[in-house]
Amino acid sequence: MTCTDEPGTSAGFPPIAREDASVLILGSLPSQASLTAHEYYAHPQNAFWGIMRELIGAAGDYATRCESLRNAGIAVWDVLASSVRPGSMDADIRLDSAVPNDFAGLFSSLPGLRLVCHNGKTSQEMFRRFVSLPDTYSRLRFESLPSTSPAYASMSFTEKLRVWRGIIEPELNRRDRR
Repeated sequence: MTCTDEPGTSAGFPPIAREDASVLILGSLPSQASLTAHEYYAHPQNAFWGIMRELIGAAGDYATRCESLRNAGIAVWDVLASSVRPGSMDADIRLDSAVPNDFAGLFSSLPGLRLVCHNGKTSQEMFRRFVSLPDTYSRLRFESLPSTSPAYASMSFTEKLRVWRGIIEPELNRRDRR
């Protein structure tokens, strides 16, 4: 990961992934709560882990939940490796300092990957802006999901879960049949 010495620079985490992952969920960059806890989606009002509990039974401490993701074939990462971000809001990310993660490297290490889901529109917009992939990755389907962030309050947890389930569960079911 790249990190500058500029004050307010946030550096992301390594991916949660195993080589047999078929689904990748991408955020933008960890929030301050996540950086403090050294955990993806650590803000207590973030719906991510609640949705994962409903979809795949991810429960328990952080390490156990991460293992549940890997066992289900779900990988998690962020679009950005680092950026100046003086707060936790995606709007606070300074795009002129943004450094994307190495997606060509990640995608080549996940040969069974079929579905890439953006956790919110900011992830999708940053991916389009900063990541260029060769045509060899045309096997991947990209979907935008409603953000699990507590800042995205216009959808209820139940509505978010319904959309996430409708996009992710069919791929997990296909994976199970292989």
